[in-house]
Amino acid sequence: MSKSLSRRKFLSTAAACALTGGAALAAPPTASLRPVIRAPDFFKRAVPGPDQIIQAQNLSGRVAFALADAKTGAWLECEDEQVGTPPASVTKAVTALYALDTFGPDHRFETLLAATGGVKNGEVQGDLLLIGGGDPTLDTDGLAVMASALKEAGIHGVKGKFKVYEAGLPIMRQIDPAQPDHVGYNPAVSGIALNYNRVHFEWKRTGSDYAVTMDGRSKKYRPDVTMAAMRIENRATPVYTYADRNGRDQWTVARGALGRGGARWLPVRKPGLYAGEVFATLAGAHGIRLRKPEISDTLPPIDVCVRHQSGDLRGILRDMLRFSTNLTAEMVGLAATLRRVGQVANLQASAAEMNRWATNALNVTAPKLVDHSGLGDDSRLTALDMTKALVAMQGQDFRPILKKFGFRDGQGRPVKEQEIAVDAKTGTLNFVSTLAGYITAKDGREMAFAIFAVDADARAKIRREEREAPPGARTWNRRAKRVQQGLIERWDALYGVAEA
Repeated sequence: MSKSLSRRKFLSTAAACALTGGAALAAPPTASLRPVIRAPDFFKRAVPGPDQIIQAQNLSGRVAFALADAKTGAWLECEDEQVGTPPASVTKAVTALYALDTFGPDHRFETLLAATGGVKNGEVQGDLLLIGGGDPTLDTDGLAVMASALKEAGIHGVKGKFKVYEAGLPIMRQIDPAQPDHVGYNPAVSGIALNYNRVHFEWKRTGSDYAVTMDGRSKKYRPDVTMAAMRIENRATPVYTYADRNGRDQWTVARGALGRGGARWLPVRKPGLYAGEVFATLAGAHGIRLRKPEISDTLPPIDVCVRHQSGDLRGILRDMLRFSTNLTAEMVGLAATLRRVGQVANLQASAAEMNRWATNALNVTAPKLVDHSGLGDDSRLTALDMTKALVAMQGQDFRPILKKFGFRDGQGRPVKEQEIAVDAKTGTLNFVSTLAGYITAKDGREMAFAIFAVDADARAKIRREEREAPPGARTWNRRAKRVQQGLIERWDALYGVAEA
């Protein structure tokens, strides 16, 4: 993919901007571009302007956007396009480009089972190691396949210890320390992940008490775990507390919040022990008895017994963009950096390398991303740069892995026959709503765009414990999405026909 980027010669071939008389993407507009109505007919004169669209939704804060012809790179309409904005999960689109350019779409991550000391008469003479290879999609079903493959390889016992190697990627106990402890979208990051580093907590009312389970469930299996434990306490708030205690994730929950029953996924802070404990349970079902898992910081000489491959990178990234999985973004971003420059200390260092790559490969000028998922508060990206990146990738088979953006009618119902095709990545943080991707107008013109809305003042007032669902954030987000749809409809009306 690196070769295709260089062949594109984007910097030297970007067409002159239709509205500024020659300003190409390599030279961004020095002032916001106001639309020039190309036809004098009443319909186009009646199309509402951006300010009208925003005011109609009573959306507070700022809306920055940029629109360009996806094929020629000609700028069509911009507003506050060079103002750095938290990009939220639109960051994942940049990460996807970074990973694809580094590995190619067919790359697969490997998780290994390996032995030290050799194998004699079906018994590992040294230790058995579970080695993480950066696969963000590994789940309990996958570990079950590995356990079965270990038995099929003729191994029935291990003389030594059972160890887990998770240091193939930097180890961080959470993606963003500013998030509440209990949110499942902010788990630990390491070279091994299981079930997106989430543990399933379920509670059921049994008389005056509750039955509680903590397990690593997947489609086929529900192995209980002990490395994460839950204790119910008689209090109203906080709903959850977390502590790293006695080598495990110790949670408490407020009895008053439980009701009759329910379930939720909680983040795992010790992914190596989590994967190790679940694998040991699955191996035991095949008669392979393993000791309690230990973490290994180094890799000794090994003999590989089992290789488990992920799906191809293209599919992993398609699902990441569809479901906006933070852990996937961080792991593939870290893996790409590892391939390019070697091991780095943390997400910030890896994101800095991605910023350097984007500046060179995508013709962007001011990316300031601090992670690969967009969860971090300090990330900044301009609508101009995001649109440049999308134009740079036009023709590189990136659009098909983006999610289709559906319109809604005045009552909030999905529009069944949508004439404007939009493939884009959404991004949502509290009082931040972003959207970037491609538009195919009703008349066939293809455009690249980015819309970044933020109410920085409202966001700054949120307390840490409110960040999962702060007052007013959901209403604000609905308004922002209506503004995004309104802008896209405006652009279809004004610029939907490609110029000859």
